[in-house]
Amino acid sequence: MPSLLSVNVGMPKDVAWQGRTVHTGVWKYPVHGPAMVRRLNIDGDGQGDTAGHGGEQRAVLVYQIQSYEHWQRHFGRDDLEYGNFGENLTVDGLPDDEVCIGDRYRIGEAEFEVTQPRVTCYRVGLRLGAPELPALLVGHHRPGFYMRIVREGTIEAGDEIVRTRIGPGALSVADTDALLYLPGRDPEKLRLALDIPALSPGWQGSFRDLLAKASSTATETATGAGTGAGTGAETEAATATRPAWSGFRPLLVADVIPESATVSSILLATSDGSPLPAADAGQYLTLRLPEAADPAPVRNYSLSSTLDSGRYRISVKHEPHGTASGYLTTRLRAGATLQVAAPRGEFVLADETGPVLLVSAGIGLTPVLAMLHELAARDCDREVWWLHGARSPGEHLLVAEAHALLAGLPHAHEHVFYSAGEGHIGTGPYTAHAGRLTKDELIALSVPGDATAYVCGPAAFMTDVRHALTEAGLGPARIHTEFFGALPSIDPGVVAHTARPPHQPPGPPGTGPLVTFARSGLAVPFPEDGRNVLELADACDVPARWSCRTGVCHTCVTPLLSGEVTYAPTPLELPDDGQVLICCARPGTDVVLDM
Repeated sequence: MPSLLSVNVGMPKDVAWQGRTVHTGVWKYPVHGPAMVRRLNIDGDGQGDTAGHGGEQRAVLVYQIQSYEHWQRHFGRDDLEYGNFGENLTVDGLPDDEVCIGDRYRIGEAEFEVTQPRVTCYRVGLRLGAPELPALLVGHHRPGFYMRIVREGTIEAGDEIVRTRIGPGALSVADTDALLYLPGRDPEKLRLALDIPALSPGWQGSFRDLLAKASSTATETATGAGTGAGTGAETEAATATRPAWSGFRPLLVADVIPESATVSSILLATSDGSPLPAADAGQYLTLRLPEAADPAPVRNYSLSSTLDSGRYRISVKHEPHGTASGYLTTRLRAGATLQVAAPRGEFVLADETGPVLLVSAGIGLTPVLAMLHELAARDCDREVWWLHGARSPGEHLLVAEAHALLAGLPHAHEHVFYSAGEGHIGTGPYTAHAGRLTKDELIALSVPGDATAYVCGPAAFMTDVRHALTEAGLGPARIHTEFFGALPSIDPGVVAHTARPPHQPPGPPGTGPLVTFARSGLAVPFPEDGRNVLELADACDVPARWSCRTGVCHTCVTPLLSGEVTYAPTPLELPDDGQVLICCARPGTDVVLDM
């Protein structure tokens, strides 16, 4: 008969880690006597990062004494105590390869239901001084599992554990964990998992994404998408995130067209006149510009049109003191060549028929202008709203082009907002407004609540517009934004600190391959004693996204624009081509990363 050996609780606390502070509840200690189990927690227990731990579906974490014994042998340790793995319930029995999702157990007065395996998280490695532990828990098939509370009540060490219901599908915790984190997953098992009501919503969402990816891959193989055959929507979805070429290739500058005093459009083509691969409206190009400076700056520029007979167009604003933009707008001439990475990005038009809002400010109009070109080329019957903010009519970019495209659409609405305007502004060919685009202005326009919005501009503008559109009735999932700079960090549990712009790391310069963080505009030689790219990014205050830090969860997956990497440790599942797991990657050559 399985039994409860220990009930462990602990409140979150701040812990020093790698020069930062982590707020975590992974330190758990045994309770002496009865403990009250409630719907969201055990009395006296808490979680520091409720986005990844705790809540109704993850009310208690279970770990087995047999796994303690396994790790004692593996690490050669004899100092492990109940609660050391962050678990609330240390049990004798209930192995991960036998307990199934949806199983229910009675312990003392309470009843529980198994909902998911443990989430891979660096903090269990922090707790035990073994940073590789998150990967080992998955690789050794000993993750432990979460349970929700079916019936509240008291429990106590020594209570017997009685299974009261067998979960449907007979999918064990270990198999469920492998489905998410290990390669070679079986689509039938993914479908089986999705039929288990007890599986937590987060894991269901992950499995739906994996099943959709498997389905797209199968469609690609069946239609020959990899060789250019197949034009169905599923094939397009399968290839949308695969770059058309690897690394950088030279493209000819066919023309440089001044659009205003500060903005120029650049037409790019192949040297032999063959058409460039199709790009989705809203995607961006990455340019490496050794002619501009040393080391060569790397910058991203949104395509402002993708429909010019197999050529690409970008429109670049000359930023004050901008090395790259200054070169492109003042020194570049037709006939030159640029080093260009393939179009990338997921800020693209969804295949829908409902109303669409294209909202921009300043040079942020470039990706939504490309979307407008695409809608016009389709002879689109959709309701299209063009909302653009500029400082003044003299700084209103590509106005004639946008207006001509909108004039050809049967259900178009065109509104422009001039922030420096005062009083009434004449309507002209479009409706112009004095002042900024605000929530009140949006509500007064009566934009359709079932529209899908695409928003691009300065970060503060996008934040304000997102809030305004939500107030105007659009669901958050229908509001898409494109951010030019580095993506916001994902650093679970790390206490907020004063943000610094990316910079060279402290100490003497490294001697290894050059690591270029494209979005952050920073190039850094890899240090001789560096362990991985993520730690280098941390040292440079380059925003990074991570969770396990051991190559398991793929939160840190980042587009690799050029170069090669090696891995230590080897990830349990390698990322797709053109992607890299920065938490365990070292540069083998000079690399350019989209971060």
